[in-house]
Amino acid sequence: MSTPLIECRGVSVGYDHKPVLENVDLTIEQGEIVALLGGSGCGKSTLLRSLTGLLAPLAGELLILGQPLYDLPLDERNQLLRRTGTAFQQDALFGSMSLADNVALPLRELTQLPEAVIAEMVRMRLFMVGLPGQEAKLPTSMSGGQRKRAALARASILDPVVMFCDEPSAGLDPAVAATIDATLLHFRSALGITLVVVTHELESIRTIADRVVMFGRGSIMAGGTVDELMASKDPDVFNFFHRVAEQADEGGALEQLTR
Repeated sequence: MSTPLIECRGVSVGYDHKPVLENVDLTIEQGEIVALLGGSGCGKSTLLRSLTGLLAPLAGELLILGQPLYDLPLDERNQLLRRTGTAFQQDALFGSMSLADNVALPLRELTQLPEAVIAEMVRMRLFMVGLPGQEAKLPTSMSGGQRKRAALARASILDPVVMFCDEPSAGLDPAVAATIDATLLHFRSALGITLVVVTHELESIRTIADRVVMFGRGSIMAGGTVDELMASKDPDVFNFFHRVAEQADEGGALEQLTR
């Protein structure tokens, strides 16, 4: 059997020695798209911070590509994290830099590639996310959906083995959110990138996720496909998904139901 791309073994995460999530056992295989969801404060974004190297777990072991991320010397940990990409909830683009310079930043910081090669890689990646010919634009002149796609271009520019996406379609209307979903699916099919996505958008989950991991009650509450979770015998999981589905049909947001 192949080594899982990501593995959490008894992981607890939190702040100031106070756990938000405890005893998380989670395996993510190469090529999967896994959605992480749950109510506000359930710990899914805190776990994402640990997966991206920003927050050491309080307990347990977190492995990426079979290597224990937080047990590695700092140089080795940074080398491993360079094989990942992160798209933040707020696009985190630099407003004073052109779109091309924003997307090129990881290449300039972490590689020795010539500028001509960097320029071509940026051009191709912007084309892939549906922003051809936009290299000279400033983020401040772009729509929210365009900035989200530019952030995905930057997160993927080093061809990571896994990308972590925090609410990639939050705040976007359904048509624009659908373009984000299509971009993520294209990353998987064209580049072979594994995706771990924190999202509250049920329609997005239905579209992109191979598997859903739902957090609540301080740990993993349920896992499986959307259909499996909608048929769950756990009343909290069943009610959550069916209330969300009803609210989504009425144009509401998943987050409103979890506050």
